[in-house]
Amino acid sequence: MRLTVRLVDIAARGILLHQNDAKSLGVLPGDRIMISCPETGKATADYVETTTTLIDQGRIGVYHHTKEQLNLHESEVVEVRVADRPASLDLIKKKMNGEKLSRDDIRGIVADIVQDTLSPSEITAFVVSSYINQLDMDEIESLTRAMVETGDQITFHAGPIVDKHSIGGVPGNKISLIVVPIIAASGLFIPKTSSRAITGAGGTADLMEVLCPVEFSATEVQEMTMKTGGVIVWGGATNIAPADDKIILQEYPFKIDQIGQMIASVMAKKFAVGADVVAIDIPVGKYCKVNSIEEGRKLARQFIDLGERLNMRVECALTYGDAPVGRAIGPKLEIKEALSVLEGNDSPRSLIQKSCVIAGIAFELAGKSNRGEGAELALELLKSGKAHKKFLEIIEVQGGSPDIKSDQINPGEHFYIVRADSNGYVIDLNNHSLISIARTAGAPADHGAGVYLHAKHGTSLSKGDPIFTIYADRKWRLEKAIEEARRLRPVMVEGMLIDRVPNIREWTPGRSRTIE
Repeated sequence: MRLTVRLVDIAARGILLHQNDAKSLGVLPGDRIMISCPETGKATADYVETTTTLIDQGRIGVYHHTKEQLNLHESEVVEVRVADRPASLDLIKKKMNGEKLSRDDIRGIVADIVQDTLSPSEITAFVVSSYINQLDMDEIESLTRAMVETGDQITFHAGPIVDKHSIGGVPGNKISLIVVPIIAASGLFIPKTSSRAITGAGGTADLMEVLCPVEFSATEVQEMTMKTGGVIVWGGATNIAPADDKIILQEYPFKIDQIGQMIASVMAKKFAVGADVVAIDIPVGKYCKVNSIEEGRKLARQFIDLGERLNMRVECALTYGDAPVGRAIGPKLEIKEALSVLEGNDSPRSLIQKSCVIAGIAFELAGKSNRGEGAELALELLKSGKAHKKFLEIIEVQGGSPDIKSDQINPGEHFYIVRADSNGYVIDLNNHSLISIARTAGAPADHGAGVYLHAKHGTSLSKGDPIFTIYADRKWRLEKAIEEARRLRPVMVEGMLIDRVPNIREWTPGRSRTIE
Protein backbone atom coordinates (compact mmCIF):
# COMPACT_ATOMS: atom_id res chain seq x y z
CA MET A 1 0.00 0.00 0.00
CA ARG A 2 1.24 3.52 -0.83
CA LEU A 3 0.43 6.32 1.62
CA THR A 4 1.27 10.03 1.78
CA VAL A 5 3.29 11.24 4.75
CA ARG A 6 1.89 13.67 7.28
CA LEU A 7 4.45 14.62 9.93
CA VAL A 8 3.06 14.51 13.48
CA ASP A 9 4.80 16.55 16.19
CA ILE A 10 5.07 13.74 18.75
CA ALA A 11 8.56 12.91 20.01
CA ALA A 12 7.97 9.20 20.47
CA ARG A 13 8.24 6.44 17.92
CA GLY A 14 5.07 5.28 16.15
CA ILE A 15 2.72 5.46 13.20
CA LEU A 16 -0.85 6.81 12.98
CA LEU A 17 -3.18 5.26 10.40
CA HIS A 18 -6.76 5.95 9.46
CA GLN A 19 -8.87 3.09 10.73
CA ASN A 20 -9.98 2.13 7.19
CA ASP A 21 -6.36 1.95 5.94
CA ALA A 22 -5.45 -0.17 8.95
CA LYS A 23 -8.36 -2.47 8.15
CA SER A 24 -7.22 -2.76 4.52
CA LEU A 25 -3.74 -3.74 5.68
CA GLY A 26 -5.17 -6.15 8.25
CA VAL A 27 -3.53 -4.52 11.29
CA LEU A 28 -4.87 -3.49 14.67
CA PRO A 29 -3.51 -0.96 17.20
CA GLY A 30 -0.27 -2.37 18.60
CA ASP A 31 0.54 -4.36 15.44
CA ARG A 32 3.55 -3.40 13.35
CA ILE A 33 3.98 -2.20 9.80
CA MET A 34 7.10 -1.79 7.67
CA ILE A 35 7.53 1.70 6.19
CA SER A 36 9.84 2.01 3.17
CA CYS A 37 11.03 5.21 1.52
CA PRO A 38 11.39 4.60 -2.27
CA GLU A 39 13.73 7.58 -2.73
CA THR A 40 16.33 6.62 -0.11
CA GLY A 41 15.70 2.88 0.16
CA LYS A 42 15.53 3.19 3.96
CA ALA A 43 12.96 1.14 5.87
CA THR A 44 11.88 0.57 9.46
CA ALA A 45 9.17 -1.25 11.37
CA ASP A 46 6.90 0.67 13.73
CA TYR A 47 3.88 -0.06 15.90
CA VAL A 48 0.51 1.27 14.83
CA GLU A 49 -2.10 3.53 16.37
CA THR A 50 -5.38 4.21 14.57
CA THR A 51 -7.81 7.11 14.27
CA THR A 52 -10.93 8.11 12.35
CA THR A 53 -10.44 11.87 12.67
CA LEU A 54 -6.79 12.92 13.06
CA ILE A 55 -5.53 11.44 9.79
CA ASP A 56 -7.35 11.29 6.46
CA GLN A 57 -7.64 8.02 4.61
CA GLY A 58 -4.67 7.59 2.27
CA ARG A 59 -2.27 9.43 4.62
CA ILE A 60 0.13 8.12 7.26
CA GLY A 61 0.98 10.06 10.42
CA VAL A 62 4.70 9.75 11.12
CA TYR A 63 6.04 10.60 14.59
CA HIS A 64 9.29 12.52 15.06
CA HIS A 65 11.55 9.55 15.88
CA THR A 66 10.51 7.66 12.72
CA LYS A 67 10.69 10.82 10.61
CA GLU A 68 14.31 11.35 11.68
CA GLN A 69 15.20 7.71 11.16
CA LEU A 70 13.93 7.65 7.56
CA ASN A 71 14.59 11.34 6.80
CA LEU A 72 10.98 11.78 5.63
CA HIS A 73 9.34 15.01 4.44
CA GLU A 74 5.77 16.27 4.48
CA SER A 75 3.62 14.83 1.61
CA GLU A 76 6.27 12.29 0.62
CA VAL A 77 4.90 8.93 -0.59
CA VAL A 78 5.99 5.76 1.25
CA GLU A 79 5.39 2.04 0.85
CA VAL A 80 3.62 0.30 3.73
CA ARG A 81 3.21 -3.42 4.45
CA VAL A 82 2.59 -5.66 7.44
CA ALA A 83 5.74 -6.42 9.49
CA ASP A 84 6.62 -9.45 11.58
CA ARG A 85 6.26 -9.19 15.35
CA PRO A 86 9.53 -9.01 17.33
CA ALA A 87 10.85 -12.37 18.54
CA SER A 88 11.41 -10.79 21.97
CA LEU A 89 7.63 -10.82 22.56
CA ASP A 90 7.76 -14.62 22.72
CA LEU A 91 10.65 -14.36 25.19
CA ILE A 92 8.64 -12.00 27.41
CA LYS A 93 5.75 -14.45 27.28
CA LYS A 94 8.21 -17.17 28.31
CA LYS A 95 8.97 -15.17 31.46
CA MET A 96 5.24 -14.62 32.02
CA ASN A 97 4.89 -18.40 32.14
CA GLY A 98 7.52 -18.60 34.87
CA GLU A 99 10.32 -20.01 32.70
CA LYS A 100 13.95 -18.99 33.11
CA LEU A 101 15.43 -16.70 30.47
CA SER A 102 18.84 -17.48 28.95
CA ARG A 103 21.55 -14.88 28.43
CA ASP A 104 20.67 -14.71 24.72
CA ASP A 105 16.97 -14.31 25.58
CA ILE A 106 17.67 -11.34 27.82
CA ARG A 107 20.15 -9.84 25.35
CA GLY A 108 17.44 -9.96 22.68
CA ILE A 109 14.83 -8.28 24.92
CA VAL A 110 17.22 -5.53 26.03
CA ALA A 111 18.38 -4.85 22.46
CA ASP A 112 14.76 -4.42 21.36
CA ILE A 113 14.11 -2.07 24.31
CA VAL A 114 17.10 0.12 23.43
CA GLN A 115 16.24 0.19 19.72
CA ASP A 116 12.62 1.15 20.50
CA THR A 117 11.42 -2.01 18.79
CA LEU A 118 9.18 -2.74 21.77
CA SER A 119 6.28 -0.45 22.58
CA PRO A 120 5.85 0.98 26.10
CA SER A 121 3.11 -1.57 26.86
CA GLU A 122 5.38 -4.42 25.77
CA ILE A 123 8.20 -3.17 28.00
CA THR A 124 5.65 -3.00 30.82
CA ALA A 125 4.83 -6.66 30.19
CA PHE A 126 8.52 -7.50 30.71
CA VAL A 127 8.64 -5.41 33.89
CA VAL A 128 5.52 -7.05 35.34
CA SER A 129 6.51 -10.59 34.35
CA SER A 130 9.89 -10.10 36.08
CA TYR A 131 8.08 -8.70 39.12
CA ILE A 132 5.74 -11.68 39.43
CA ASN A 133 8.33 -14.32 38.45
CA GLN A 134 11.44 -12.98 40.15
CA LEU A 135 14.74 -12.92 38.25
CA ASP A 136 17.33 -15.33 39.66
CA MET A 137 21.02 -14.40 39.93
CA ASP A 138 21.90 -15.82 36.49
CA GLU A 139 19.15 -13.69 34.92
CA ILE A 140 20.23 -10.62 36.92
CA GLU A 141 23.81 -11.05 35.67
CA SER A 142 22.57 -11.46 32.10
CA LEU A 143 20.39 -8.35 32.38
CA THR A 144 23.31 -6.35 33.80
CA ARG A 145 25.67 -7.38 31.02
CA ALA A 146 23.04 -6.76 28.32
CA MET A 147 22.35 -3.26 29.67
CA VAL A 148 26.06 -2.45 29.49
CA GLU A 149 26.63 -4.00 26.05
CA THR A 150 23.79 -1.97 24.47
CA GLY A 151 25.13 1.40 25.64
CA ASP A 152 28.32 3.46 25.89
CA GLN A 153 31.14 2.41 28.18
CA ILE A 154 34.06 4.22 29.80
CA THR A 155 37.55 2.78 30.09
CA PHE A 156 40.23 4.24 32.35
CA HIS A 157 43.88 3.26 32.04
CA ALA A 158 44.53 4.00 35.70
CA GLY A 159 42.86 2.74 38.81
CA PRO A 160 41.31 1.61 40.96
CA ILE A 161 38.08 3.27 39.82
CA VAL A 162 35.64 3.89 42.68
CA ASP A 163 31.86 4.29 42.71
CA LYS A 164 29.07 4.49 45.27
CA HIS A 165 25.31 4.15 45.21
CA SER A 166 22.34 4.49 47.53
CA ILE A 167 19.23 2.47 46.74
CA GLY A 168 17.17 5.50 47.84
CA GLY A 169 13.98 5.93 49.78
CA VAL A 170 15.33 8.40 52.36
CA PRO A 171 14.72 12.15 51.90
CA GLY A 172 17.70 14.47 52.08
CA ASN A 173 20.20 11.74 51.19
CA LYS A 174 22.69 14.15 49.62
CA ILE A 175 25.82 12.24 50.62
CA SER A 176 27.16 11.91 47.05
CA LEU A 177 27.85 15.65 47.13
CA ILE A 178 30.29 15.00 49.98
CA VAL A 179 31.48 11.44 49.26
CA VAL A 180 32.56 12.17 45.66
CA PRO A 181 34.88 15.11 46.49
CA ILE A 182 36.28 13.25 49.53
CA ILE A 183 37.24 10.27 47.35
CA ALA A 184 38.55 12.44 44.50
CA ALA A 185 40.62 14.46 47.01
CA SER A 186 42.39 11.25 48.01
CA GLY A 187 43.71 10.76 44.46
CA LEU A 188 41.20 8.08 43.43
CA PHE A 189 38.91 8.40 40.40
CA ILE A 190 35.13 8.44 40.90
CA PRO A 191 33.02 9.06 37.74
CA LYS A 192 29.66 9.37 39.53
CA THR A 193 26.64 9.06 37.26
CA SER A 194 23.51 9.95 39.20
CA SER A 195 19.77 9.88 38.70
CA ARG A 196 17.03 12.47 38.71
CA ALA A 197 14.17 12.08 41.16
CA ILE A 198 11.16 10.08 40.01
CA THR A 199 9.19 9.88 43.25
CA GLY A 200 11.59 11.76 45.55
CA ALA A 201 12.17 15.44 46.25
CA GLY A 202 15.55 15.54 44.53
CA GLY A 203 17.93 13.06 42.93
CA THR A 204 21.65 13.81 43.09
CA ALA A 205 21.58 15.08 39.48
CA ASP A 206 18.73 17.48 40.37
CA LEU A 207 20.79 18.83 43.28
CA MET A 208 24.03 19.22 41.33
CA GLU A 209 22.16 21.06 38.57
CA VAL A 210 21.68 23.95 41.01
CA LEU A 211 25.44 24.55 40.73
CA CYS A 212 26.40 23.48 37.20
CA PRO A 213 25.35 21.54 34.09
CA VAL A 214 24.99 17.77 34.57
CA GLU A 215 24.30 16.51 31.03
CA PHE A 216 27.41 15.15 29.32
CA SER A 217 28.41 12.36 26.96
CA ALA A 218 30.34 9.32 28.18
CA THR A 219 33.49 10.69 26.51
CA GLU A 220 33.12 14.03 28.31
CA VAL A 221 32.59 12.23 31.62
CA GLN A 222 35.81 10.32 31.09
CA GLU A 223 37.79 13.46 30.19
CA MET A 224 36.46 15.46 33.14
CA THR A 225 37.14 12.61 35.57
CA MET A 226 40.73 12.31 34.38
CA LYS A 227 41.15 16.06 34.90
CA THR A 228 39.61 16.48 38.37
CA GLY A 229 39.37 12.96 39.75
CA GLY A 230 35.57 12.98 39.91
CA VAL A 231 32.30 14.21 38.46
CA ILE A 232 28.64 14.23 39.48
CA VAL A 233 26.54 14.00 36.31
CA TRP A 234 23.13 12.79 35.15
CA GLY A 235 23.44 9.22 33.90
CA GLY A 236 20.49 9.62 31.54
CA ALA A 237 22.48 11.91 29.23
CA THR A 238 25.48 9.60 28.85
CA ASN A 239 23.87 6.69 26.96
CA ILE A 240 25.30 4.44 29.65
CA ALA A 241 22.90 1.49 30.19
CA PRO A 242 20.15 3.23 28.14
CA ALA A 243 17.69 0.35 28.60
CA ASP A 244 17.53 1.19 32.30
CA ASP A 245 15.79 4.55 31.85
CA LYS A 246 13.25 3.00 29.49
CA ILE A 247 12.47 0.25 32.01
CA ILE A 248 12.19 2.73 34.90
CA LEU A 249 9.63 4.78 32.94
CA GLN A 250 7.34 1.76 32.78
CA GLU A 251 7.92 0.83 36.43
CA TYR A 252 6.94 4.28 37.68
CA PRO A 253 3.12 4.18 37.23
CA PHE A 254 2.93 0.94 39.22
CA LYS A 255 5.50 2.09 41.83
CA ILE A 256 7.27 -1.20 41.09
CA ASP A 257 10.89 -1.53 42.22
CA GLN A 258 11.57 -5.13 41.28
CA ILE A 259 14.65 -6.26 43.21
CA GLY A 260 16.37 -8.09 40.35
CA GLN A 261 15.92 -5.22 37.91
CA MET A 262 17.01 -2.73 40.57
CA ILE A 263 20.23 -4.65 41.26
CA ALA A 264 20.95 -4.93 37.53
CA SER A 265 20.21 -1.22 37.07
CA VAL A 266 22.66 -0.17 39.77
CA MET A 267 25.45 -2.56 38.84
CA ALA A 268 25.18 -1.99 35.08
CA LYS A 269 25.99 1.69 35.54
CA LYS A 270 28.95 0.86 37.80
CA PHE A 271 30.24 -1.79 35.38
CA ALA A 272 29.86 0.56 32.39
CA VAL A 273 32.07 3.26 33.96
CA GLY A 274 34.78 0.69 34.71
CA ALA A 275 34.34 0.65 38.49
CA ASP A 276 36.67 -1.70 40.38
CA VAL A 277 35.22 -1.08 43.84
CA VAL A 278 31.69 -0.04 44.81
CA ALA A 279 30.26 1.05 48.18
CA ILE A 280 26.49 0.63 48.38
CA ASP A 281 24.24 2.33 50.92
CA ILE A 282 21.12 0.33 51.85
CA PRO A 283 18.86 2.44 54.11
CA VAL A 284 16.71 0.29 56.42
CA GLY A 285 13.52 1.44 58.11
CA LYS A 286 9.74 1.28 58.15
CA TYR A 287 9.41 3.94 55.42
CA CYS A 288 12.29 2.62 53.27
CA LYS A 289 12.45 0.21 50.34
CA VAL A 290 14.08 -2.24 52.78
CA ASN A 291 12.14 -2.61 56.01
CA SER A 292 14.32 -4.93 58.09
CA ILE A 293 17.94 -5.83 58.78
CA GLU A 294 17.27 -9.35 57.46
CA GLU A 295 16.00 -8.00 54.12
CA GLY A 296 18.96 -5.65 53.97
CA ARG A 297 21.50 -8.43 54.50
CA LYS A 298 19.85 -10.55 51.81
CA LEU A 299 19.96 -7.66 49.33
CA ALA A 300 23.59 -6.90 50.26
CA ARG A 301 24.54 -10.52 49.59
CA GLN A 302 22.98 -10.28 46.10
CA PHE A 303 24.92 -7.09 45.32
CA ILE A 304 28.16 -8.67 46.50
CA ASP A 305 27.47 -11.90 44.57
CA LEU A 306 26.82 -9.98 41.34
CA GLY A 307 29.93 -7.90 41.96
CA GLU A 308 32.03 -11.07 42.16
CA ARG A 309 30.55 -12.28 38.85
CA LEU A 310 31.49 -8.94 37.24
CA ASN A 311 34.94 -8.81 38.89
CA MET A 312 34.04 -5.81 41.08
CA ARG A 313 34.67 -5.60 44.82
CA VAL A 314 31.40 -4.58 46.45
CA GLU A 315 30.59 -3.84 50.07
CA CYS A 316 27.24 -2.70 51.45
CA ALA A 317 26.38 -0.56 54.46
CA LEU A 318 22.99 -1.00 56.12
CA THR A 319 22.16 2.51 57.33
CA TYR A 320 19.46 4.07 59.49
CA GLY A 321 16.58 5.10 57.27
CA ASP A 322 13.77 6.20 59.57
CA ALA A 323 14.70 9.88 59.36
CA PRO A 324 16.01 12.25 56.69
CA VAL A 325 19.77 12.59 56.28
CA GLY A 326 20.51 16.05 57.65
CA ARG A 327 17.71 18.58 57.89
CA ALA A 328 17.24 19.77 54.30
CA ILE A 329 14.92 18.24 51.67
CA GLY A 330 14.82 19.78 48.16
CA PRO A 331 17.49 20.90 45.64
CA LYS A 332 18.68 24.32 46.89
CA LEU A 333 18.18 23.45 50.55
CA GLU A 334 20.23 20.26 50.19
CA ILE A 335 22.99 21.90 48.15
CA LYS A 336 23.24 24.68 50.74
CA GLU A 337 23.53 22.13 53.57
CA ALA A 338 26.10 19.93 51.79
CA LEU A 339 28.22 22.90 50.72
CA SER A 340 28.13 24.23 54.27
CA VAL A 341 29.52 20.92 55.55
CA LEU A 342 32.28 20.96 52.93
CA GLU A 343 33.12 24.55 53.99
CA GLY A 344 33.75 23.32 57.54
CA ASN A 345 30.40 23.38 59.34
CA ASP A 346 30.27 20.48 61.83
CA SER A 347 26.49 20.06 61.55
CA PRO A 348 24.34 18.13 60.77
CA ARG A 349 26.16 15.17 62.26
CA SER A 350 23.98 12.57 60.49
CA LEU A 351 25.11 13.89 57.10
CA ILE A 352 28.79 14.02 58.06
CA GLN A 353 28.85 10.59 59.70
CA LYS A 354 27.03 8.80 56.89
CA SER A 355 29.18 10.44 54.20
CA CYS A 356 32.41 9.50 55.97
CA VAL A 357 31.27 5.91 56.58
CA ILE A 358 30.43 5.34 52.89
CA ALA A 359 33.61 7.08 51.69
CA GLY A 360 35.55 5.06 54.28
CA ILE A 361 34.23 1.75 52.92
CA ALA A 362 35.39 2.80 49.44
CA PHE A 363 38.85 3.69 50.79
CA GLU A 364 39.20 0.30 52.49
CA LEU A 365 38.07 -1.58 49.36
CA ALA A 366 40.51 0.42 47.21
CA GLY A 367 43.44 -0.15 49.58
CA LYS A 368 43.71 3.50 50.60
CA SER A 369 43.35 2.62 54.28
CA ASN A 370 43.33 -0.35 56.61
CA ARG A 371 40.02 -1.97 57.48
CA GLY A 372 38.21 0.07 60.12
CA GLU A 373 40.24 3.23 59.41
CA GLY A 374 38.56 4.46 56.22
CA ALA A 375 35.99 6.70 57.89
CA GLU A 376 38.78 8.44 59.84
CA LEU A 377 40.66 9.19 56.60
CA ALA A 378 37.44 10.51 55.02
CA LEU A 379 36.80 12.82 57.99
CA GLU A 380 40.39 14.09 57.82
CA LEU A 381 39.99 14.98 54.11
CA LEU A 382 36.71 16.72 54.93
CA LYS A 383 38.02 18.72 57.90
CA SER A 384 41.24 19.72 56.12
CA GLY A 385 39.31 21.53 53.40
CA LYS A 386 40.72 19.28 50.64
CA ALA A 387 37.29 17.84 49.85
CA HIS A 388 35.82 21.36 49.58
CA LYS A 389 38.58 22.44 47.21
CA LYS A 390 37.98 19.34 45.09
CA PHE A 391 34.22 19.96 44.99
CA LEU A 392 34.80 23.47 43.61
CA GLU A 393 37.09 21.97 40.95
CA ILE A 394 34.33 19.52 39.97
CA ILE A 395 31.79 22.35 39.75
CA GLU A 396 34.18 24.35 37.54
CA VAL A 397 35.01 21.48 35.16
CA GLN A 398 31.28 20.90 34.69
CA GLY A 399 30.74 24.54 33.75
CA GLY A 400 29.72 26.11 37.06
CA SER A 401 31.21 28.88 39.20
CA PRO A 402 34.12 27.79 41.44
CA ASP A 403 33.49 30.80 43.71
CA ILE A 404 30.09 29.65 44.97
CA LYS A 405 29.48 29.75 48.74
CA SER A 406 26.69 28.18 50.78
CA ASP A 407 25.42 31.56 52.03
CA GLN A 408 24.79 32.60 48.40
CA ILE A 409 22.22 29.82 47.90
CA ASN A 410 18.73 30.78 49.00
CA PRO A 411 15.59 28.62 48.97
CA GLY A 412 12.21 29.73 47.62
CA GLU A 413 10.99 33.19 48.61
CA HIS A 414 7.62 31.89 49.81
CA PHE A 415 7.70 29.95 53.07
CA TYR A 416 5.56 28.79 55.97
CA ILE A 417 6.71 27.64 59.42
CA VAL A 418 4.85 24.71 60.99
CA ARG A 419 4.92 25.04 64.78
CA ALA A 420 4.21 22.68 67.70
CA ASP A 421 0.71 23.09 69.13
CA SER A 422 1.73 21.53 72.47
CA ASN A 423 4.76 20.68 74.57
CA GLY A 424 6.46 17.32 73.94
CA TYR A 425 9.17 15.35 72.19
CA VAL A 426 9.42 14.42 68.51
CA ILE A 427 8.67 10.69 68.47
CA ASP A 428 8.20 9.97 64.75
CA LEU A 429 9.06 11.34 61.30
CA ASN A 430 7.22 10.04 58.25
CA ASN A 431 9.66 10.12 55.33
CA HIS A 432 6.94 9.48 52.74
CA SER A 433 4.92 12.41 53.99
CA LEU A 434 7.89 14.78 54.08
CA ILE A 435 8.72 13.88 50.48
CA SER A 436 5.09 14.38 49.48
CA ILE A 437 5.03 17.87 51.02
CA ALA A 438 8.31 18.86 49.33
CA ARG A 439 7.06 17.62 45.96
CA THR A 440 3.75 19.43 46.40
CA ALA A 441 5.76 22.60 47.07
CA GLY A 442 7.41 22.09 43.66
CA ALA A 443 10.57 20.01 44.25
CA PRO A 444 12.59 18.94 42.38
CA ALA A 445 11.55 20.94 39.27
CA ASP A 446 11.40 24.16 41.32
CA HIS A 447 14.90 24.23 42.80
CA GLY A 448 13.93 26.52 45.66
CA ALA A 449 11.12 24.28 46.90
CA GLY A 450 11.46 21.87 49.79
CA VAL A 451 11.26 21.27 53.52
CA TYR A 452 13.71 22.22 56.27
CA LEU A 453 13.44 20.28 59.54
CA HIS A 454 14.07 22.25 62.73
CA ALA A 455 13.31 19.25 64.94
CA LYS A 456 14.21 15.58 64.54
CA HIS A 457 13.74 12.45 66.67
CA GLY A 458 14.05 13.17 70.38
CA THR A 459 13.95 16.96 70.10
CA SER A 460 12.16 18.62 73.01
CA LEU A 461 9.58 21.18 71.87
CA SER A 462 7.53 23.80 73.63
CA LYS A 463 4.23 25.02 72.26
CA GLY A 464 4.95 27.42 69.39
CA ASP A 465 8.45 26.09 68.60
CA PRO A 466 9.17 25.57 64.88
CA ILE A 467 9.01 21.95 63.70
CA PHE A 468 9.70 22.45 59.99
CA THR A 469 9.54 25.14 57.32
CA ILE A 470 8.06 24.64 53.85
CA TYR A 471 9.67 26.63 51.01
CA ALA A 472 8.32 27.25 47.51
CA ASP A 473 9.21 29.31 44.46
CA ARG A 474 5.54 29.95 43.74
CA LYS A 475 2.90 31.09 46.20
CA TRP A 476 0.13 28.80 44.94
CA ARG A 477 2.40 25.79 45.36
CA LEU A 478 3.16 26.82 48.94
CA GLU A 479 -0.55 26.97 49.70
CA LYS A 480 -1.01 23.46 48.30
CA ALA A 481 1.95 22.20 50.34
CA ILE A 482 0.50 23.70 53.54
CA GLU A 483 -2.75 21.84 52.89
CA GLU A 484 -0.76 18.64 52.32
CA ALA A 485 1.14 19.16 55.58
CA ARG A 486 -2.09 19.63 57.53
CA ARG A 487 -3.47 16.46 56.02
CA LEU A 488 -0.38 14.26 56.48
CA ARG A 489 1.08 15.60 59.77
CA PRO A 490 4.55 14.15 58.99
CA VAL A 491 6.14 14.91 62.38
CA MET A 492 4.59 13.35 65.47
CA VAL A 493 5.15 15.10 68.79
CA GLU A 494 4.32 13.22 71.99
CA GLY A 495 1.15 14.63 73.45
CA MET A 496 -0.07 16.16 70.18
CA LEU A 497 -3.56 15.37 68.95
CA ILE A 498 -3.45 12.60 66.32
CA ASP A 499 -6.98 12.88 64.93
CA ARG A 500 -10.54 13.89 65.75
CA VAL A 501 -13.51 11.60 65.16
CA PRO A 502 -16.63 13.79 65.09
CA ASN A 503 -19.83 12.76 66.80
CA ILE A 504 -22.54 13.76 64.32
CA ARG A 505 -26.08 13.64 65.64
CA GLU A 506 -29.41 13.91 63.92
CA TRP A 507 -31.84 15.54 66.31
CA THR A 508 -35.56 14.68 66.43
CA PRO A 509 -38.13 15.75 69.05
CA GLY A 510 -37.59 13.89 72.29
CA ARG A 511 -34.57 11.78 71.26
CA SER A 512 -31.25 11.71 69.43
CA ARG A 513 -29.61 9.16 67.14
CA THR A 514 -25.90 8.94 66.31
CA ILE A 515 -25.18 8.51 62.64
CA GLU A 516 -22.53 5.82 62.24
